[in-house]
Amino acid sequence: MELSLSHSSSVGISVINPHCKASSCQPKAIIPGKLNGKPFDLSLKCFNNGVSIGLYNQSFSKHVRIRQFKRNSIWACSQVGAADSDPMLNKISTFRDACWRFLRPHTIRGTALGSVALVARALVENSNLIKWSLLLKAFSGVIALICGNGYIVGINQIYDVGIDKVNKPYLPIAAGDLSVQSAWFLVIFFAVTGLLIVGYNFGSFITSLYSLGLFLGTIYSVPPFRMKRFPVAAFLIIATVRGFLLNFGVYYATRSALGLPFQWSAPVAFITTFVTLFALVIAITKDLPDVEGDRKFQISTLATKLGVRNIAFLGSGLLLVNYVAAVLAAVYVPQAFRRSLMIPAHVFLGLCLIFQAWVLEQANYTKEAISGFYRFIWNLFYAEYAIFPFI
Repeated sequence: MELSLSHSSSVGISVINPHCKASSCQPKAIIPGKLNGKPFDLSLKCFNNGVSIGLYNQSFSKHVRIRQFKRNSIWACSQVGAADSDPMLNKISTFRDACWRFLRPHTIRGTALGSVALVARALVENSNLIKWSLLLKAFSGVIALICGNGYIVGINQIYDVGIDKVNKPYLPIAAGDLSVQSAWFLVIFFAVTGLLIVGYNFGSFITSLYSLGLFLGTIYSVPPFRMKRFPVAAFLIIATVRGFLLNFGVYYATRSALGLPFQWSAPVAFITTFVTLFALVIAITKDLPDVEGDRKFQISTLATKLGVRNIAFLGSGLLLVNYVAAVLAAVYVPQAFRRSLMIPAHVFLGLCLIFQAWVLEQANYTKEAISGFYRFIWNLFYAEYAIFPFI
């Protein structure tokens, strides 16, 4: 797209295929008028593959107008006509986009933030043992966790295609942007790559924890187990994997890399408990936007049984318990936490939660409002990990 401004009080806006020749341009309509007291024409010109709309001062010739557009223009260029580009590049770009959506980016952010926060905390507690050589090992650990995350969310999409066509039609398999065969290739690649990285770098115990996480993610989605059909089992699996296993495993692996035996610290015990309860809330509220599809495919969830409003209040209440507990921990164990940050941060986040619950109530629990509320809960999850290294 081209946006042109010139000293001749003329404006030109055009959407042009870059391969179109000027000779193919013919005016379709000219509308007279005035701009700053001077006459002008509003010209619509049609190209072979585009349209140009322009305001032209009548006192200048066409030749002068074109020259002044070139000299005094602000250009914003955007090519149209994707059919003219390289088909192979288009396929690669489409596949890359589908793979990214397949990974469920909001879950990757949680995994990456959590691992970085736990590593940072362990290093802050033992700053004298920091070695630059450990950075590569830490980076490989983050990659392994992202692979595990990709496997779990990927296997779920493979077995939820029918439901996702109703609840999440934008997901790549449901949208037809990624074949089931390609999805199987990706989840197998993620699982094998993650296991190899962990087994090579972090020893047998962490490899066992990692394998347990993959196993729980598998039985959550794959028949005949498909534990997601049973609300309590589904909540416990999600809370265990995203809460306990991630936090305990990353902290254990970091201390081991520093040459230290595992030992709980008050902040790490706090974040593990906090995030495990938070993961339980995510497990409860994740079904809020999916009630329609779950009912259609007879998936039993608390949202389908108790109703969206009740589950939204339940999730909000559990999170408020989390925030109140965080404030009390800072008050009663001041030697373990930085009270000047921990108390106001959690009071603020708790108030934001109350406000969002009120907004959801005022919106009468529409699907758009429910989706926004669920995204907000994930933002609170990210925020907790963001402040954790500093409390």
